[in-house]
Amino acid sequence: MRNHTPVTEFLLMGIPHTKGLENVLFVFFLAFYLLTLLGNLLILLAILTSSNLHTPMYFFLGNLSVFDIFFPSVSSPKMMLYLMGQSQTISYQGCASQLFFYHFLGCAECFLYTVMAYDRFAAICHPLRYTVIMNHRLCTIMTLGTWMGSCLHASVLTFLIFKLPYCGPNEVDHFFCDIPVVLPLACADTSLAQTVSFINVGVVTLICFLLILTSYTRIIISILKMSSSEGRHRAFTTCSAHLTSILLFYGPVIFIYLQPVSSSWLDSVVQVLNNIVTPSLNPLIYTLRNKDVKLTLRKVLIQRVHTCGA
Repeated sequence: MRNHTPVTEFLLMGIPHTKGLENVLFVFFLAFYLLTLLGNLLILLAILTSSNLHTPMYFFLGNLSVFDIFFPSVSSPKMMLYLMGQSQTISYQGCASQLFFYHFLGCAECFLYTVMAYDRFAAICHPLRYTVIMNHRLCTIMTLGTWMGSCLHASVLTFLIFKLPYCGPNEVDHFFCDIPVVLPLACADTSLAQTVSFINVGVVTLICFLLILTSYTRIIISILKMSSSEGRHRAFTTCSAHLTSILLFYGPVIFIYLQPVSSSWLDSVVQVLNNIVTPSLNPLIYTLRNKDVKLTLRKVLIQRVHTCGA
């Protein structure tokens, strides 16, 4: 280390093999980012303004909207500045912050999907005791546990990655700082950090997935036992939005972090889908399949129009 200068900033190289497409990518990033902000803010507005939506399911959906607002904000603004021809550098501290908040919000969303699966299990499998099981105290504990557990998870990963020395090169072959692209730049043995990161991400993902699978196995068994076809249809409709979001969330996570051989271009494309596209789809998934949210949004928007007109 005495013969090397520590890295004080990194160069974000953007999405590989997209030279000359900066304007197209800028419009793409901006459109989906604005769509994400608008859609999730509308869901939050509907949940906060309607007393009919003050239930555990919509409480967790509101938390999901908060995560979906902040999650793309970790990488999108910096990437759009880069596409506009601004500086592509990011400070050492900025890179560490990106990695921390990316894994903090990503892990929180993973935990939240698990909590939402349990909420659906309680609602469908124990409908008469639902309000007793999913009481205010339990919802608060689950939410706080989600935030605190995610913070611990992200802190461990960030400490492991950035306690290593970085003395060059400093080119991050990606559009934001993440473990697979930052760790190879360290000028020291990275085997421990690689192993712990793989186990940490893998264990969290696997445990959450197994808990979700357990909840939905019980849910499906309960739905099949229902005598009313209308009740079965309503239960499937309630769960379908959540299942769709889970598939969109877990697919990229498994592909990026648990694949044996990585491809920088393919990883970047999947990350774009995970960071930019999926958060913008969640509001559409939950509003298009949910009559209560659609009715509330319609009422709120009509009231706003009348207020502005008056």
